[in-house]
Order: sequence, then C-alpha cells, then structure tokens
Amino acid sequence: MTALIPTAPAVPGSALVDGPGWTAVCPLDALAPERGAAALVTGSDGEELQVALFRLLDGTVCAVQQLDPYSGANVMSRGIVGTRGGTPTVASPVYKQVFELHTGRCLDAAGKEPRAGLAGDLASYPVVVSGGVVHVGIG
Repeated sequence: MTALIPTAPAVPGSALVDGPGWTAVCPLDALAPERGAAALVTGSDGEELQVALFRLLDGTVCAVQQLDPYSGANVMSRGIVGTRGGTPTVASPVYKQVFELHTGRCLDAAGKEPRAGLAGDLASYPVVVSGGVVHVGIG
C-alpha cells in the first residue's frame, strides 16, 4: 500500500486522484491520530467496499479492508493501533490478530485460521491526501 505523508498536498483537482477508482473520503482533520475510521468507497467497476482508515502520529494515513478475515465481521477500524519493530500495526478487536498497516500482512494469527474463502492478510489500498482531503484508491 502507498501511504503518503500530507506535507505537500497535490493541487485540488489533480489528475492523481481524479478519475475512476479514487474516492474522496473525508477531511484529514476528521481522522483522529491512532484511531480507526470506517468508510465506504466505490471502485472503478462501481463496486462498493468498506475500508478502515488509520491516521498515524507522523501524519501518514493507511487504508486496509474493513473485513476481519478471521471473524468475518467488518470491524478492523475498531482495532488497536500499535507497532511491531517500528512497523505500524492494527490488532483485530475480535480475535486479536495483528496486521501491518502499510501492507495488510498478518504478523500474528493468534492460533486461528481465516474463515473459509478469505485470505489471512488484509487488502491494503493507496491513500493520497490532496487539498486536505483523504482519497482512497481501490482500482
């Protein structure tokens, strides 16, 4: 996943975030640091998807799937933000699996297997902050 620090936002209306697959989600200021927020985004195919957004203390915003692959519930935005070896993580609020926020990779499955038909890692999505607005790309 691409997570950009919003220090030099692109010009509003930038070709970077205009177009299919990008959804303007919320103002950056609406995301509390180290807390998750859920959003419904629309891909270029018109399909809606729930994502979990996390604003880190350094200003980075990460987006991963909202669906917890181990419980099958849309709860990842309610997870506990932390770090492992300096890497930002989120722990599922249900069974406590730990995932990298930048990549979605599961670091600790907590002795569980993902639900049938679901991958053990979270999908991660590119995030761009442009004009103080968080945009998520789901292709």
